[in-house]
Amino acid sequence: MAMLLRARCFHRLAIPDPRRILYKDYRTAIPQNFSNYESMKHDFKIEIPEYFNFAKDVLDQWTNTEKTGKRLSNPAFWWVDGNGKEVRWSFEELGSLSRKFANILTEACSLQRGDRVMVILPKIPEWWLANVACLRTGTVLIPGTTQLTQKDILYRLQSSKSKCIITDDTLAPAVDIVAAKCENLHSKLIVSQHSREGWGNLKEMMKYASDSHTCVDTKHNELMAIYFTSGTTGPPKMIGHTHSSFGLGLSVNGRFWLDLIASDVMWNTSDTGWAKSAWSSVFSPWTQGACVFAHYLPRFDSTSILQTLSKFPITVFCSAPTAYRMLIQNDITRSYKFNSLKHCVSAGEPINPEVMEQWKKKTGLDIYEGYGQTETVLICGNFKGMKIKPGSMGKPSPAFNVEVCMSPSRGHHTHPPSLDVKHLKF
Repeated sequence: MAMLLRARCFHRLAIPDPRRILYKDYRTAIPQNFSNYESMKHDFKIEIPEYFNFAKDVLDQWTNTEKTGKRLSNPAFWWVDGNGKEVRWSFEELGSLSRKFANILTEACSLQRGDRVMVILPKIPEWWLANVACLRTGTVLIPGTTQLTQKDILYRLQSSKSKCIITDDTLAPAVDIVAAKCENLHSKLIVSQHSREGWGNLKEMMKYASDSHTCVDTKHNELMAIYFTSGTTGPPKMIGHTHSSFGLGLSVNGRFWLDLIASDVMWNTSDTGWAKSAWSSVFSPWTQGACVFAHYLPRFDSTSILQTLSKFPITVFCSAPTAYRMLIQNDITRSYKFNSLKHCVSAGEPINPEVMEQWKKKTGLDIYEGYGQTETVLICGNFKGMKIKPGSMGKPSPAFNVEVCMSPSRGHHTHPPSLDVKHLKF
């Protein structure tokens, strides 16, 4: 019965609606996964099984679909470095490599289910493998941005009680300086072409690791990952997510806001240290069986972004309003042609209506804004088929009831409205 529920869960999350093939014009605003907002809101439902693990119940199911020829030959993961180097993995290859990584965590690092693993890596393939390996082993992933300082790393290691850290040559020296102050830390893995004393070299270890690994059977409400907030007020806070809160909850993002299907190629430019990467670079696209595209850019460069959108068959693009503002400064109309791009979204801060207008003028595409928090999935959004109102973050996602509550006035002063978010169907 439990296995049947888990299989049905995968079916409801990702199996394409046959009506989607009728939409020929890739620039149309007609959604691929729902008829209209009202039907989406009314029909939305997620069945939550007692046991759920995204690696086993979603990724491995896409591998099975791939093997039977029921999924197009679209890669599951596609990485480029801007200098001609590319990595393409099918779901089967992603599974094999992540099982190797999982064995390294449990054998070489002696990590147990529930142990915490801090991962501070740039946009390199190993970051995605670390995400999936932690899922397979039941260890708790703790991502960190590569902009962290020595002080930041110490704070996060001590606060989270991490037993393992995975990073690269850039931050390894800072880790070595603070490691003695972190009593729980006992394993260090480095992604490097060179060896480093006291560290396991992940690239070398992957060559010899077995790809035979049995995924742990995690409960749906078991802790899966911890994300640190940006620390807008006070020090950064730890936000926990369970195997279902992101593994199932982000189906809202993938199916409705991003409107993804298995033939799509999704590019999200978010930093790997933030929850937005989990949103749009891991769970949302892979729930739908879409390809995750990644570009290793040490720093934001508008010319490289536009060239990439022109060169590769990216169909869905997600970036911050600040990035769009920089992109429209270029002569897009004359210099670039986005033959595949059909859907653009933005989150992280309010987007200027003028930016939306200029992007639409230069590309023919709207920008669909979404709103969420580190603690949640998508709360509000502009969805395909809706009329976009400048300055509005859209309507509630199907997973939430959202009310705008006015605080009572005090004297002659009034307080701005606040969002009262009530979980609806989880």
